[in-house]
This record gives sequence, C-alpha cells and structure tokens, in this order.
Amino acid sequence: MRLVFVATVVVFCTVAFGGWAFVDSSYQSQVGWVQDQPVPFSHKHHVGDDGIDCRYCHTSVETSAHAGLPPTHTCMSCHSQLWTGAEVLAPVRQSLASGKPLVWHRVAQLPDYVYFNHSIHVDRGVACIECHGRVDTMPLMRRAEPFQMRFCLDCHRDPAPRLGPPDQVTRMQPLGWSEAQKRAYGERVMKAHRIDPKQLDNCGICHR
Repeated sequence: MRLVFVATVVVFCTVAFGGWAFVDSSYQSQVGWVQDQPVPFSHKHHVGDDGIDCRYCHTSVETSAHAGLPPTHTCMSCHSQLWTGAEVLAPVRQSLASGKPLVWHRVAQLPDYVYFNHSIHVDRGVACIECHGRVDTMPLMRRAEPFQMRFCLDCHRDPAPRLGPPDQVTRMQPLGWSEAQKRAYGERVMKAHRIDPKQLDNCGICHR
C-alpha cells in the first residue's frame, strides 16, 4: 500500500509539473517561433534598414479589427524597380502574373473564440511593439509574446503604462520615458477616453 501511495504521489506530481511546464513552454505559446512563408520577408531589412512604416503593408490597422496583409501589388510597388530578377522574389512575380495572391501565414494568430480589434488599440496609443516586439530586428518574423489570456488581462487590468501617443504607435524604439512618465501619460489617456479597467476585465470584451 505504501508503494502504491508513493507511486501515486510521484505520478500526480509528475503530471502536474509536466502540465505546468507545458503551459509555460514555448512549444505551447510559440514565443520565438517563425512560420514558413512563401517569401522569406525580412522586417529587419524593410523596417529597420529601409524605415518602411508598418501601415504601408498593414493598411487597415487603423480602421479595422484586422491589420491586413499586403497584396502582391504592394510588394511590386518597389520590386518592379528593385531586385527585379531576384530568385527569392520569383513567387511574388508569379503571383502578380497569375493574379493568385500570396498565402502569408500569420505569426500572431489568435484563437477563433477571441475577439481583438486592432483599430481601437492603435487609436488609444498601444504601440505595435507592445504585442509584436521589435520587428525591426527580426530577419524572419517571430512571435514575441505568448498571446495567452493572462497576457491580455495583464494589460487590460493596468493599461496606463502601455498607452502612448497615437502618432508614435509604429515607432520601434522606446520613447525614452521613465516609468512614472509613461504611467502619468497613460492615466491622462484613460481619463480622456473613460477607460475603466473594471470594464476591460469583463469576459465579454474579448469573448463575444
């Protein structure tokens, strides 16, 4: 009986620890993972080196729930003149010729039961780097945050430090403000827009 008891405790602890480790693992959260793409698009090159604003490709991020993915003609607005014969861009040229859009695979994908609206976050000054990280340093786009429920709730329960000037949302470098300055600015934004963390904590905000 003692052996059975000890074995049961060991199995229970192993399963419990394994479950906790899985939930916090990058395998489950996919933090740091990249997705195979039809073209190895480098945000580091386009954003970091060339200084292209996020909204040039993600055109609906300010007006829609979805940020949008660039159509082929957006790519060709530059690559009809630059690197026109590059082998790595062959899928882009084929897409333009055939009229069949490239199929980009989302890196920051939320479950279907989660409602997220990009436009309201951008309008309130939540910077791209808060969720997507420093994409200007990513040769291949990787997931920067876990996008688990607690990640969203941490922000919804205390949004002030994450609210900045709306005209700076696509800025990749931090503003250089102190924690006190960020909180003070965020609290002014919350007051102006009547942002109540108690309401943001409501299940119906994200699960509709």
